[in-house]
Amino acid sequence: MKYLEYTPLDQINDFLSHVNLGERTIKGCLEAYSCKHTGTDKKLSISLETEILDYLGKSSDTDSSSPVEYLSCRSSRKTLIYLLLTLNHMYPDYDFSAVKAHQFFTEESWDNFKQIFDVYMLEASKEWLAESESPLLETLYKALDEVVKLAESEIYSYSPEPEADPFLERGAIWSYHFFFYNRKLRRVVSFRFSCLR
Repeated sequence: MKYLEYTPLDQINDFLSHVNLGERTIKGCLEAYSCKHTGTDKKLSISLETEILDYLGKSSDTDSSSPVEYLSCRSSRKTLIYLLLTLNHMYPDYDFSAVKAHQFFTEESWDNFKQIFDVYMLEASKEWLAESESPLLETLYKALDEVVKLAESEIYSYSPEPEADPFLERGAIWSYHFFFYNRKLRRVVSFRFSCLR
């Protein structure tokens, strides 16, 4: 995995680094990565694949909604591994080996993401409009589309257990983490945002 620099993401990151809303602060960050393995990624990828296959071999779960059914498909395992590798690159000092497939959720569409964004980022979006001509969500859409071609991307949300959440800062009221993954381009963009007291 290689960190990719994209100027359209920089403007949004500068804004989201600290949005002061009086008693609350919104923080957010967008990071883009290519899904091409480096030396350490290859080792970790093989290790994760082996772990998943061992889990599948020991499981007798045949429920079609279970992670077992989902992980039996090689492309699904690769996606999970890319998401975990992205987390490892974002937080190299944190161990994500305990992260499970059921902590990632597929969002049906951009509209699902938009609903969450509109609700939780309403105040930040107002602050953005005071400094910019186009709405924050529209700017975000254009930036993401330039990096991962949203029409061809899958959107995932990550919902870790609260005690194992490296993103949850002290005083956080809420926190969200999304991944926009384009299989063809082999790129992933991570977008996390939270509200602090």
